[in-house]
Amino acid sequence: MHDAALVRQIKARYGSLAPLMDERLRRQWAATEALSYGWGGMSAVCQATGMSRNTIRKGITEAAQRKRKPKAAANVRVRAQGGGRKRLIESDPGLMPALAALVEPASRGDPMSALRWTCKSTTQLALALTRQGHAISAWTVGSLLKAAGYSLQSNRKTKEGASHPNRNAQFEHINVRVQRFQRRGEPVISVDTKKKELIGPFKNAGREWRAKGDPEEVRVHDFMDQQLGKAIPYGVYDLSQNEGWVSVGMDHDTARFAVQAIGRWWQKMGVKRYPDAKELLIMADGGGSNGSRCRLWQVALQELALRLGMSIHVSHFPPGTSKWNKIEHRMFCHITQNWRGHPLVSHDVIVNLIANTTTHAGLRVRAELDRRNYPTGVTVTDAQINALHIKPDQFHGEWNYAILPTRKKK
Repeated sequence: MHDAALVRQIKARYGSLAPLMDERLRRQWAATEALSYGWGGMSAVCQATGMSRNTIRKGITEAAQRKRKPKAAANVRVRAQGGGRKRLIESDPGLMPALAALVEPASRGDPMSALRWTCKSTTQLALALTRQGHAISAWTVGSLLKAAGYSLQSNRKTKEGASHPNRNAQFEHINVRVQRFQRRGEPVISVDTKKKELIGPFKNAGREWRAKGDPEEVRVHDFMDQQLGKAIPYGVYDLSQNEGWVSVGMDHDTARFAVQAIGRWWQKMGVKRYPDAKELLIMADGGGSNGSRCRLWQVALQELALRLGMSIHVSHFPPGTSKWNKIEHRMFCHITQNWRGHPLVSHDVIVNLIANTTTHAGLRVRAELDRRNYPTGVTVTDAQINALHIKPDQFHGEWNYAILPTRKKK
């Protein structure tokens, strides 16, 4: 029987019988109910009646004594209605406000409270309350918190920060540009850098099937191996063909590395799919090596446009919206799934795992190791920027622009 249904049945029976029973009969009836349901019965009875586990355990003990010594059990004193020790929240009216002030010091208590900067465990809360004159145990603190609607909670990633006022308008603008390019049969790609990965026998999240009791052993500490280094996967995803390219870098994630990956995709895959293409649309994040404010990104794209002889159009996503980039949930997530639980012990392993990533929707990915060096701190002069043959859009020209395959006229 489902737990919720069981609790409802016990609660209904208890509601009809409770007025007819004294304290002793109530706890012994609860004990009988708990025992009759076996495992989980005590929890269900506690939830349905509001009795504590200690009360039901006492009822179980009394029932056992009644079987052994019927006369002695009959002489057990029954507490009068309303008798017994008062609950702490009744005898100490200031307890719950004090507890609430400690649990939520930012809104109800002193923001400079020392407990604000410690783990709010039931033990810490009980010690703090006791110092304030509210003698209480950690167990009772937990019971009061649950009764007040509190529970143990972890952090949840939901805040994206302040959104740009033209955020939705930019999404609509990108959508219109993508549809326009696809109707003309021109290539549309989504680009981004995947998370950098340490090379070596390091733990990789996820699990894979192996012989029972024979897990693959990896290092305890994730300190980068200076000889093996790290892998920097930069991806290019073709929206129309459902194909992807990943350049696995070994040096630094720079704008030249990003543009080099786009050039390799065109040479290895793009030109075969779009032999008559005259334009290319790139969707990229607003930051990173392909960011809208990265001067080297635009300089490198100008060089690529001249080399390919085609106009390169770029649309950047608004700040804080990188998760909406198509490459994230159409290619990168499947790559991560493909190598889950598998230590990335070499660059070749990474390249092979990426290249063997497929989906039921027909995704195909090719990968290649890029051994070139891409130094950081490259200075882009104003003269280089002024020489760019760049055409900004009327709508947010800093996000949407085209780089033409010709030299700018002086």
